[in-house]
Amino acid sequence: MDEPRQEELQRLGEYLKLHPLIIEDAVQAHQHPKQERYGDVLAVAVKTLWFVEQTADVETGEVMIILGPSFALTVRHGPDDPTVEAARRFSQEPQMARLGPVGVLHAVTDVIVDAYADAAAQVRTDLTELERSVFSPARDDLTEQIYSLKREVVEFRDAIQPLVPVMQPFATAREDWPRQVVPYFRDVTDHLTRTDTEVRALDDLLTSVLDAHLAKVGTWQNDDMRRISAWAAIFAIPTMVAGIYGMNFSHMPELN
Repeated sequence: MDEPRQEELQRLGEYLKLHPLIIEDAVQAHQHPKQERYGDVLAVAVKTLWFVEQTADVETGEVMIILGPSFALTVRHGPDDPTVEAARRFSQEPQMARLGPVGVLHAVTDVIVDAYADAAAQVRTDLTELERSVFSPARDDLTEQIYSLKREVVEFRDAIQPLVPVMQPFATAREDWPRQVVPYFRDVTDHLTRTDTEVRALDDLLTSVLDAHLAKVGTWQNDDMRRISAWAAIFAIPTMVAGIYGMNFSHMPELN
């Protein structure tokens, strides 16, 4: 379902016997990554994320994956739709289809985590370009660009970091899940953890780049002040002579 209205999801929820809190979370969105179990129904909220290259912005959406004994329901908010790619992969791996609703959870989360890795690679490319600009001889003020990218990385980190403890329990054997699915979730969790580590490193590196740029700006200002002080010293003697001879004394040396 794509951004369903309350009444649409309410009717479907009555048919599937969903808990009212699941329906409320799915409609309102803006949830932190989490998993909630209501009886035999599991609800998993995951942030979708993609990188807009034209503006260097990290945009986020949300997908709620609801699993029952014999159904899987996804509720999407935001333009990015991971279920299309998940359905394609699902059709190419018939062994996952035999796992039931849990296979849908794996397919969707696998697509989302792969998108995290792609976005992290694009952010790293932008950061590398910023590093080159910061340490180039050009005297460009890049403070706003660095801070803007850091803000996007913080949004990235807030989307991915809470998902790690959500996915980790899926990588262990569960009584109500087929044992064959555990290696698949272990692979997703491994990719997620690796991307989370990379995003943390990008955040720390951006802080260092910002500090280096501010130090470089301070050096520029000191150089400018030294030049101003040197020219002031050069003009000090002519200014003093002109000031003395401009006082119009009655008896001045060298007037005759």
